[in-house]
Amino acid sequence: MAQRYAWTGHTPQGSTSGVIDAVHASAAAQALIGRGIVPLTIRETGAAGAGGGGSDAGAVLRGLLPAHAFEAKVAPVDLLVFSRQLNTLLRAGVPILRALMGLQETATSDKMKTTLAEVRRSLESGIALSMSLAQHPRVFDNFYIALVRVGEMTGRLDEIFLRLFHHQEFELFMRQQIKSALRYPSFVVSAMVAAIGVINVMVIPAFATVFQQAGATLPLATRILLATSRFTLDYGGWLALGAMAGAVVLRAWIATPEGRLRWDGWMLRVPVAGKIVRKAMLARFARSFSLSLKSGVPISQALSVVAQTVDNQHIARRIEGMRESVERGESVLRAAAVTGIFTPVVLQMLAVGEETGAIDELLEEVSDLYNNEVQYELKTLSAQLEPILIIFLGVLVLILALGVFLPVWDLGRTAFAK
Repeated sequence: MAQRYAWTGHTPQGSTSGVIDAVHASAAAQALIGRGIVPLTIRETGAAGAGGGGSDAGAVLRGLLPAHAFEAKVAPVDLLVFSRQLNTLLRAGVPILRALMGLQETATSDKMKTTLAEVRRSLESGIALSMSLAQHPRVFDNFYIALVRVGEMTGRLDEIFLRLFHHQEFELFMRQQIKSALRYPSFVVSAMVAAIGVINVMVIPAFATVFQQAGATLPLATRILLATSRFTLDYGGWLALGAMAGAVVLRAWIATPEGRLRWDGWMLRVPVAGKIVRKAMLARFARSFSLSLKSGVPISQALSVVAQTVDNQHIARRIEGMRESVERGESVLRAAAVTGIFTPVVLQMLAVGEETGAIDELLEEVSDLYNNEVQYELKTLSAQLEPILIIFLGVLVLILALGVFLPVWDLGRTAFAK
């Protein structure tokens, strides 16, 4: 007899919830996955067609969403170590519950210990591993959960965790490369902002007193500097408050689906950084798609999972459109070409992969290719930003020199003339 289940889950557009009729919870989970939804919780509310399901779904949301919102986040390194150690234990034949108990005891992070204890309790109550992990979305993302679910269905959990380890290793390396590349430009920009603040607050006011006492006609550059300094001194507090309020409003806007979509689309068009973001997203898409296909995930479901792992809503929407085209019977190549986000290299590899049946292998090569390009771009990022910083710094120094030294030179010339 079919039962009604209240569920919560994640889609590329954000969190969602509802009710579904299915024979059992596993069937409900598979039906949701087929719709492109990664389920977080599934709870029975009664027989199909029975009333009262809405209140139970509301209870699920009230009981679980606040906890997810405030759940502590485990460090990427901890999750990386967890995946590798669990792969080793499962390959050695250690039962999953005993493996989790051992990893919980040896974990160096208190957050990870708490998470593993809750996962182990869920397993002991009869909940599948993927569903137990899905109860911690701040720790295990949609891609992680989807691949674990595939490992449960195929009986190859040890291989899945090894692949997840390599995937997380790649992601961690990319984040470290980005931080390293941005360290020098960030330091230079911060120093320039601090220097401008000191000049406006301390240096220019001192010169302003001298110029006022002289009573001479000041050049345009000097008048601009004096006006800027006066505005900073009079309204500096309001400027700081306005900047903080603007940052809060911008962050809240980006948190909305429409705002995130527009922001991510703009990020792809930013000079210098835009091409790096696009190549990084293509590398992540290729690696995630390849890994999903190698793990036995159907193409349409793999595209849905990959769309949720790409950290760019503009590209995620295009991949979702690609999935819909594939479900209508179009080839992967044609569906990818219509999106307009893939380079000719990716499209060529997809074309060859469809002909040979080796899309996963060719996409892995695409991932390695773009990974190398991103590494090169990040290594040369400082060199690419240096001309921009030098030009900006040169303009700033020129304005300061003209604004400060021109009137001093005029005053000196007038004094000598007398």
